[in-house]
Amino acid sequence: MSTVLVVDDEPQILRALQINLHAHGYQVIAAPDGTTALRAAQTQAVDVVVLDLGLPDMDGLDVIAGLRGWTSVPIIVLSARHGSHDKVEALDAGADDYVTKPFGLDELLARLRAATRRSGAHAVESPTVTTAEFEVDLANKRVTRNGSPVRMTPTEWGILELLVRNPGRLVSQQQLLTEVWGPAYARESHYLRVYMAQLRRKLESDPAEPRHLLTEPGMGYRFQP
Repeated sequence: MSTVLVVDDEPQILRALQINLHAHGYQVIAAPDGTTALRAAQTQAVDVVVLDLGLPDMDGLDVIAGLRGWTSVPIIVLSARHGSHDKVEALDAGADDYVTKPFGLDELLARLRAATRRSGAHAVESPTVTTAEFEVDLANKRVTRNGSPVRMTPTEWGILELLVRNPGRLVSQQQLLTEVWGPAYARESHYLRVYMAQLRRKLESDPAEPRHLLTEPGMGYRFQP
């Protein structure tokens, strides 16, 4: 039985989806706002997310960004926003599909089946990566060391997130520069040296002999949990 996280602030829609999806063999977790949704996704195994964009505490795009910080779970947007710009924004943010309200249940069920087929046996991913020296909360974009928060600049976070999401794998200099700074900076390797030194000072016990943020000379960097 697949588990669907339904996120919508309209009680009637939330209740109707709970009843109908359960009747079609889905287990349903209901969330009336973005905060509840992100917490549920972190603590329970979810196979698909059905997400409204107009939430009371945050925009649905922020929920997508929060999820995509650590998981590839399929996300189907279910929204009253009909504009092509809204659809493009949601898909670019990381949504897999977009259904406009009002909607037909048969269409939504078909989209759910397609999403679960594409994802296959969805592996449970963890929003938190823990090392002996620091902890990275990918869902909430936070870093702590010895229980205390570590302040990260957006650029530092971008580098760390990319490395942590690829544990044990070599991430090339070009990939880091392109994804964090943009294609125009693909050859500016000196940027990386500066920022990696800053990250090590903040996170490693001995920045000169790092245990987790490793350099592969001439190639790139590697995160060792």
